[in-house]
Amino acid sequence: MPVSMSNSARLALLGPHGLEAEGIAAFVTALKVACEAGDVAAVILRLAATDERGLTARVKSVAPLVQERGAALVVACPGFAGDLAAVAIRGGADGIHVDKPRDLKDLRGRLREGRILGAGGLETKHGAMEAGEAGIDYLMFGGLYPDGVAPEAETVRARAAWWAEIFETPCIAVAAAADEIAPLAATGAEFVGLESGLWLPDPGAVERAQRAVRESEA
Repeated sequence: MPVSMSNSARLALLGPHGLEAEGIAAFVTALKVACEAGDVAAVILRLAATDERGLTARVKSVAPLVQERGAALVVACPGFAGDLAAVAIRGGADGIHVDKPRDLKDLRGRLREGRILGAGGLETKHGAMEAGEAGIDYLMFGGLYPDGVAPEAETVRARAAWWAEIFETPCIAVAAAADEIAPLAATGAEFVGLESGLWLPDPGAVERAQRAVRESEA
């Protein structure tokens, strides 16, 4: 998930929470169009928990599509009690995303060979700074909770602006609505995340988001 050498934020697409095996085909179809519509740096695949074999199969069905288009695939699976790092490695993903993490240093040690470790769901500045010190590759602010509730847009914007100004570790600032995209891009965040409700029903929304990002920086 390389950071652009320009000042322009890149896009990260968030999949729906709890994606099941039967939803993968439709997800991949929409994702193909979306990845061709803008400068997509990463896709965060948020899977429903099952056994490691089932998760690995889902990752394998998505990873080539994402990577062939120059983006990174990062796997998340809230509630999964198994080895998510092993799932990502066996499935050919570029890394994993964990919310409210407790074992970042251990995960950092296991995710070698350039694989990505991202974190989100951190409610305090102190928690965010601790995550940064653990060696994560990015910190995510915002994004729907698994119950479908979104954090306050202004809180996400303020936290992203604070982080981007002070810290070198990249951050993803997630928009849950179209009118949040430009303000988040203006924070200096390296990536603007798009919740699945923005782009999955209408992959052309990625092109509009790209335009909003560019206009915010004009």
